[in-house]
Amino acid sequence: MLNEIAGEMPKEFFEELNGGIVLKEERKLHPQSRNEELCILGEYHRDKYLGRFITIYYGSFMQVYGYMTEEALRKRVRKTVLHEFRHHLESLAGERDLEVEDAIQIARYKERGNER
Repeated sequence: MLNEIAGEMPKEFFEELNGGIVLKEERKLHPQSRNEELCILGEYHRDKYLGRFITIYYGSFMQVYGYMTEEALRKRVRKTVLHEFRHHLESLAGERDLEVEDAIQIARYKERGNER
């Protein structure tokens, strides 16, 4: 499924993404997660030695969306892949808008936890 989705992306998205898209079997929790509820579905990496690549976490998808139909799951995977490509493209352009949006979402998540 991930290969099919990646194949639908414009070739320009892959410029300077020398590590491509990596699928890991594991589930990854966000460091701010409470009660193992906040999974990381994907990450964009810029590494001095390994270069630029996207990681998708199969185990996280199964925890969060494992109940969905294949088509619904495909839409969620596509959304995550596009999100990570946006990080990549913004990084190439020297922009950080999506990083800011992600930080705001985490701050809201933390605030909801403080209200309990």
